[in-house]
Amino acid sequence: MAQELSHRADIRSEIMEINLGPHHPSTHGVFRAIVELDGEIVQNVVPYLGYLHRGYEKTCENKKYHQIIPLTERCDYMGASSNSLAFCLTLEKTLDVEIPQRAQVIRVMMAELSRIFSHLFWLGTHGHDVGAMTPLFYMLREREEIMNLFELTAGGRLMPNYIRIGGVAKDLEEGFVERLQAFTDHFDARVDEYETLLTKNAIYMDRTKGIGFLPLDRVIALGASGPMIRASGKAWDIRKSEPYCGYDQYDFDIPVQYGCDVYSRYLVRVEEMRQSNRILKQAIKMLPEGPIRAAAPGKIFPPQEDIYTKMEALIHHFMLIVEGLRLPVGDCYQCIESPRGELGCYIVSDGGPNPYRLKWRGPAFVNLQTLSEMSRGCFFADLIAILSSVDIVLAEVDR
Repeated sequence: MAQELSHRADIRSEIMEINLGPHHPSTHGVFRAIVELDGEIVQNVVPYLGYLHRGYEKTCENKKYHQIIPLTERCDYMGASSNSLAFCLTLEKTLDVEIPQRAQVIRVMMAELSRIFSHLFWLGTHGHDVGAMTPLFYMLREREEIMNLFELTAGGRLMPNYIRIGGVAKDLEEGFVERLQAFTDHFDARVDEYETLLTKNAIYMDRTKGIGFLPLDRVIALGASGPMIRASGKAWDIRKSEPYCGYDQYDFDIPVQYGCDVYSRYLVRVEEMRQSNRILKQAIKMLPEGPIRAAAPGKIFPPQEDIYTKMEALIHHFMLIVEGLRLPVGDCYQCIESPRGELGCYIVSDGGPNPYRLKWRGPAFVNLQTLSEMSRGCFFADLIAILSSVDIVLAEVDR
């Protein structure tokens, strides 16, 4: 009997390795993690990436600058306009092009709609991961409204492909501002509904409070950003620290929580949706009349209507298509605050029509390295909630 009990004790202390993914509904894409378990307690998590690798950066290095814009939005399809905005801002910084005020405000509208769009889908799927099915249907309702706005203006619903070097592709369609106004008027009440479902829900709080703990010093050491760092007590937002697109003219707050856990990340993202709605209301009032593209012949594509009536515009358009845009020799980095954190674009130019080197600083990729540290000592069931709280998009992680 003593020998049998000893043998059972050995079995209980055995470390077991299991695969989580790559085909698992709660890994939010083709993501694989090798999890070391002692019973139900997670000892270690090793992420294995690359199942969605498409050679994005090398592909961009073989295309002209204006051909890269649609590719950027496929890196993070949940916040597509943020990606094309980061890329275009990098080029405009190098070219020293001044963007018209109307185009700046329209870009802010698209970026903040993308932020809400991303957080809505995150919140719905996150709730589903911890056992709450109802929130997803609520989130899809408002997400559909945003996709209708994207479709009205740009034609595309998931990836609008609307932001261009020097401005935006075309002016806002008739009725867009009125429909956006109607959305902003009722959205705060809709966020109240989301909170009614989850914020004080005893089961949800048990599943998220104190789970996935990551203190501020470790967040900084691991390079995490966005809601990850703000949920650990640091009011860091690139829209405030390094304003772009005129964000310094908008009045909004940086949501901060101090719990350093899954629940705090939820609260931060919910409040971020409210703040984005606040920015959108201001953008509607600030929207001026005027051009939607910079006047920089030879650098920026001329307005479509000018191509049919002005020979100079036709020549500039033809040369940009055939020869491509040529940046000055050198390098440039520009970052923005995407729904997931610091999204950066680094371009090295040798004076040719293609980037000599292009590097994408995807926040989802950097934030994912916090997973192992947050998961050690937790139950395996909590690992799903922790992974969900990072808010990864695998297309951006793998690129």
